[in-house]
Amino acid sequence: MPSQFHLLGKRRFLPFFGTQFLGAFNDNLFKNALVVVLTFQAASWTTLDPSLLANLAAGIFILPFFLFSATAGQLADKYDKAALARLVKLLEIAIMGLAALGFALHSLPLLLTALFLLGGHSTLFGPVKYAILPQHLHPQELIGGNALVEAATFAAILLGTLAGGLLAGLGNAPGWISLGGLLVALAGYLASRGIPAAPAPAPELQLNPNPLVETWRNLRLARQDPSVFQALLAISWFWLFGALFLAQFPAYARHVLGGDETSVTLLLGIFTMGIGGGSLLCERLSRQRLALWLVPLGGIGMSLFGAFIALASPAPPAITNALPLSAILTTPGVPWALLALLLLGISGGLFIVPLYALMQVRSAPAQRARIVAANNILNALFMVVGALGAGALLSNGLSIPALFAAAAALNILALAHLCWHQPEYLQRSSSPPATTGPASGD
Repeated sequence: MPSQFHLLGKRRFLPFFGTQFLGAFNDNLFKNALVVVLTFQAASWTTLDPSLLANLAAGIFILPFFLFSATAGQLADKYDKAALARLVKLLEIAIMGLAALGFALHSLPLLLTALFLLGGHSTLFGPVKYAILPQHLHPQELIGGNALVEAATFAAILLGTLAGGLLAGLGNAPGWISLGGLLVALAGYLASRGIPAAPAPAPELQLNPNPLVETWRNLRLARQDPSVFQALLAISWFWLFGALFLAQFPAYARHVLGGDETSVTLLLGIFTMGIGGGSLLCERLSRQRLALWLVPLGGIGMSLFGAFIALASPAPPAITNALPLSAILTTPGVPWALLALLLLGISGGLFIVPLYALMQVRSAPAQRARIVAANNILNALFMVVGALGAGALLSNGLSIPALFAAAAALNILALAHLCWHQPEYLQRSSSPPATTGPASGD
């Protein structure tokens, strides 16, 4: 039984894999670089408060997921997904050119427009990203393919965030950010040219130009199969849960661990390694079958280790200067908290991969991209609600460890909801994913 890594030698997977990795990498490179530049050089760009700018940038990037996901789903069902991927990558190159112009003209409106368009680029690629896999992979490869994609997505988030911060700290940062973004976008386009054809499953589909009506229609479409809709809700909960933890890492590193930027990088790295490891572990545990029992196993781990992070977190240090990493690692409780963070990530990988596979194999091929679009809409909605809820709790005096504990408790409720409505998640048996198989050769 070959491992999932054999897919990296297949033309029907590798070009797509490279394309999606580079796209996620570039999103986070530009987004983080822009936030860092605006945070530390705010006075030369605008009179707005830096913290407001950071939240504004996050909101601008996620807005297209609400506005254009439904349209993106229609396009991916109506047209060849490989051709759409190449068009999206060309759009990314143009967006990076606009960003370079914004830096050259020292224009904040142009840069924020580029950020909005980059969010639109990700919105358009989202349905392609998950709907193309069942067309190019054999049924027994679908778990492994999703595992590689999820592991690569989180690695791209981490590496892109780090690269953006590094470029923003260089002399002539705008020039380096512009060059880096353009080169990555160009590499993404070159990778996309190798993606085999993925014929449209519904070429006769009539496009609805009204995004609000189509959004509601997509959500209704997703609700037709209760197992698919519950999987979408669970996926969206995972992104709320994960985004909540990720968003707190800078403040947790500074105010709880007493560290600096290096501590934030350590937290991001450990969490990313965990997600990647858990995702890749899915194929081995599932034996290349759709093993839904991994979802509650991962969900229990998310709550258990999320709560353990809260319990193991040290009391906030009394000193104001940042502690070196060596001092942080020897602080009582911190090694246990970091181990729990790794296990939390592994649990998250076990939780999310089977859900994406279920969404793909149980969606009708002619509607699959629109189901993915509905998922993206719900993901964005859940993350915004989670961010607002976390902000409200923290502003009312809740500590970050207590917030982690609250999220762990709510996760138990979310898992109970899923298993109550879909008892098949509690069954130890697994079934082979039934799909149409690959549409092209290796």
